[in-house]
Amino acid sequence: MVDISSSSCLIFGASGGLGRPITEQLAARGANVSLVGRRFSRLADVDAEGPRIEADLRYPEAASKAMQTAIDAHGGLDIVVNAVGVVAFGPAAELEVDVLEELFLTNTFVPIFVAKAALNHLRPGGLIANISGVIAEQNLPNMAAYGASKAALKAWDDGFRREARRSKIQVLNARPGHTETGLADRALAGSAPKFPTGMSPQHVATVIVDGIAEGQTDLPSSAF
Repeated sequence: MVDISSSSCLIFGASGGLGRPITEQLAARGANVSLVGRRFSRLADVDAEGPRIEADLRYPEAASKAMQTAIDAHGGLDIVVNAVGVVAFGPAAELEVDVLEELFLTNTFVPIFVAKAALNHLRPGGLIANISGVIAEQNLPNMAAYGASKAALKAWDDGFRREARRSKIQVLNARPGHTETGLADRALAGSAPKFPTGMSPQHVATVIVDGIAEGQTDLPSSAF
């Protein structure tokens, strides 16, 4: 179990379609939150009290700086949530190299940068939560690169989780199905296929925050 009440939580992507409701729900449950995003103007709209940190996580040192800000503000760090992500659509043979690089940098390497830094900043008993999505369980045509970037994150979590236990840190991987975050409308390339109506971000956030509180290490698509 992870005691959310009065814990220090740092949320990366706190102004995003899923990061925002996660942040607001953690705050509503009594957590001391710190919010990280690429644009301060969007962070200002999140309904939660706490430091707003503008950061470009493509640079590994940015994660450590954000964690130190949270520690300075709240006396320590207990929970780190990574809700950063991008998507691209289209046949794999047609995706530009720079799109592939951005997919893996944001969806795979950024969470790795964050997790590596968190291991050195979290208090014992802390938790790292990553969101890879149902695509990590079964990849799809015209989403192969996106799915691979998310599957790579799950694979990282599966191995890193065992290492983190030595520091008494838990690692949670969440794989919700299609969620109405608006991400598909902001694709790096291509157009989204016609998805059925997705789950509400509030519902997905509730399942993830409940999982954090329960000390879960795996939330497959069936959990949502």
